[in-house]
Amino acid sequence: MIALGVILLIIGFIAGIPVLWSIGVALVLVGAVLALLGRAGTRIGGRAHWY
Repeated sequence: MIALGVILLIIGFIAGIPVLWSIGVALVLVGAVLALLGRAGTRIGGRAHWY
């Protein structure tokens, strides 16, 4: 999710499309929060691991 967000940020910046930039920022933030929660051992959505 973080990688997709970074890709959308780059495409949005280069192409000058603000919608892609906004979606990219949201994906990076959500991905970072989920990664931090996963590292802390917190279950997300009732699952300990996401495969």
